[in-house]
Amino acid sequence: MKRQILSLLMLLVMAGGAAAQERRWDNQSGGRQDRAGVFDFYVLSLSWSPSFCASNKGGSNDDQCGIDKHYRFIVHGLWPQYEKGYPDFCRSSEPDRVAYSLGRSLFDIMPSMGLIGHEWRKHGVCSGLSQRDYFGQIRQAFSNVKIPADLSQGSATATLSPADIETKFVAANPGMSTKGISTSCQNRQLTEVRICLTKDLQFRDCQEVDRDSCRAGQLSVPPPR
Repeated sequence: MKRQILSLLMLLVMAGGAAAQERRWDNQSGGRQDRAGVFDFYVLSLSWSPSFCASNKGGSNDDQCGIDKHYRFIVHGLWPQYEKGYPDFCRSSEPDRVAYSLGRSLFDIMPSMGLIGHEWRKHGVCSGLSQRDYFGQIRQAFSNVKIPADLSQGSATATLSPADIETKFVAANPGMSTKGISTSCQNRQLTEVRICLTKDLQFRDCQEVDRDSCRAGQLSVPPPR
């Protein structure tokens, strides 16, 4: 009898733990159970590398910020997105670890295995794609975006408003609108440009992402060191 009672108590404890885990998943996703391949669109996040490299965190990142590195925009990530919120850390049959042989093929646009691995584990698994197809999608998305000329070259610090930066991207990319792009900043420096794309990588509007754009009046855009 005692064994039966103990077994029943153990089952109740296990069920309670599973329910608590499910509640944590629900809280993270606004009540949704995030599932690989179930999302509405992508956000292509382009990080302005000179601003990152000027930060304390970037100063120790030789892969991206070494004296022989002169990156401008790099891919921070390609993020599956809901119209409100986003999925992350979805379950996947793909391995967590990204092989170096695959990662190194992206070093011209994602110059760190740490970044590549993190983006796969948090965001890539939610795409529903294999690792190779997901990173191929990143390559294609980056290729589809034309960087404005005065941000793809030049050796002097520029001063631009977030609206100026977004307008330059829209002018350089037919089909993009100012409602489908946002600018991120920190300490009045440009940090990222985020561009919304359909699942087949066409430009599209995205209210929540656009609404989150930087509110600073003017931003410093430092050149590569």
